[in-house]
Amino acid sequence: MLEKISRRSILKNGLAGTIGALLLRPKAGESHDIKKYPNSMGVLVDLTRCVGCRSCEAACNAEQKLPEPMQPFTDMEVFEETEHGRQRRTDETRYTVVNRYEVPGQDHPLFRKVQCNHCQEPACLSSCFVNAYTKTPEGAVIYNADVCVGCRTCMVACPFYIPTFKYSSAFSPQIMKCVFCYDTRLKFGKQPACVEACPQEALLFGQRDDLIKIGRRRIEENKDGYQDHIYGEYEAGGTSWMYLSSVPFEEVGFDTNIPHEPILDSVKNFLGIVPMVLTIWPALFAGFHLLATRKEQPRISDDKNGQEDAQ
Repeated sequence: MLEKISRRSILKNGLAGTIGALLLRPKAGESHDIKKYPNSMGVLVDLTRCVGCRSCEAACNAEQKLPEPMQPFTDMEVFEETEHGRQRRTDETRYTVVNRYEVPGQDHPLFRKVQCNHCQEPACLSSCFVNAYTKTPEGAVIYNADVCVGCRTCMVACPFYIPTFKYSSAFSPQIMKCVFCYDTRLKFGKQPACVEACPQEALLFGQRDDLIKIGRRRIEENKDGYQDHIYGEYEAGGTSWMYLSSVPFEEVGFDTNIPHEPILDSVKNFLGIVPMVLTIWPALFAGFHLLATRKEQPRISDDKNGQEDAQ
């Protein structure tokens, strides 16, 4: 009796959860106001000033206690990967990378630093059904491995393809990405380690609103030297890390097709499926088990009857 009640309860709960997920599923076309973070900090990256020294990479690894790279940070041969059409990406061993681009019409290469952009409306946060991500008032998007279940929907949702999965440990898998030096610096009002290490002042740390004004001023004062756009001011609803460039952004590896609306608005239907799947699967498996058990019961009964007749 207890076993039957347990099965019925599982099926009931699974069905109720599925119906609830469907009812709560966001409607297409719904939108919302972008959240404002008046004290949000940010970084303005000026590609015209970066020389590709990789000091930011070394500082990041040291600050976050990441492993030493196979090739030293002084080895510039790593840039050849980009020249062959493969951009270096962040992973569990590096939270930031610098890529080099040979741009037609430029007498010198341009370098681009890549890391988590710390969106104003993070798609990784919105896609996470266990709330493993937090957007802090200071602007950082941080991650809590203790509650993460490893579903990796944040990797799918991120428009910048930043979160990566740590596969090296089967017993403690987790998402790896830049955390804006939140625990060691940002929450104490200090600039990130990569910004502090930059010898060319290609990285400028400050209030996000102030950085936008500075970026606009630089563009106005040198219209021939900059594109009339601050990448990250509006992309995906705005990001804490923003960029200035002397060439069209697509020529230095940026995705220029990212909408200005938060990515949340584009993935609502997808996110509605996540809780539905999580509730359907337990009900399905319970149903399969119940059917299989019922098929076994007549056979067991027949065997017992046969044994009694023989006696």
